[in-house]
Amino acid sequence: MPLYRDEAIVLRTHKLGEADRIITLLTRQHGRVRAVAKGVRRTTSRFGSRLEPFMHVDLQLAEGRNLDTITQAETLDPFHARLGLDYERYTAGTAMLETAERLVTEEKEPSVQHFLLLVGGLRAMAAEEQAASQVLDSYLLRSLAVSGYAPSFDHCTSCGLEGTHRYFNPSAGGVLCTTCRIPGSATPAHETIRVLSALLTGDWACVRAADPRHLREASTLVAAYLSWHLERGLRSMAYVER
Repeated sequence: MPLYRDEAIVLRTHKLGEADRIITLLTRQHGRVRAVAKGVRRTTSRFGSRLEPFMHVDLQLAEGRNLDTITQAETLDPFHARLGLDYERYTAGTAMLETAERLVTEEKEPSVQHFLLLVGGLRAMAAEEQAASQVLDSYLLRSLAVSGYAPSFDHCTSCGLEGTHRYFNPSAGGVLCTTCRIPGSATPAHETIRVLSALLTGDWACVRAADPRHLREASTLVAAYLSWHLERGLRSMAYVER
């Protein structure tokens, strides 16, 4: 069987047989990959602990007809060890993993931007320099943008009129002016729109200076925007502290 190497983030695992696991990975060069890790549930496994969700690893894999097989695993960054000690960051990180798996739908299709964004998001989450909910919201907006669903916060998505508009509608792709407003649109505060724009662009000074009520309102709109484009919400979002 042909061998290949790649670095990856472990997204999810589930049991296979008595001692094996199927590992769902987001890799740098090969996109989403599902692979068998043989014997990892045994206490004598050489790399079982390296193949847990959140782990950033360097892998050697053997190509298979249906599933590849992991033959080597080396730890690059043990995000699991740091996130696992903090419930808020762990649950927010779990939502990031689920988002990556939902947005990268085709197996073995390169998704370098998604991979780099996830690594950067997990690194920021583990560093604890920003609030967990803000790191999550920023990651969600950026991952949607990478997938082609970039929201607009500085011009009306219908007519293109520039400015900070009052109305927001996920189905329209962002903010709307008074003339183009769709019935049922949200009417967030202008400060909330600025927070959303800052989360998308990574303007952390603006985010840190924001009022908590505007941060909460921004989180609600991010969740609504994500649910619209995924067509259903994330299971893990129910456990995230917002």
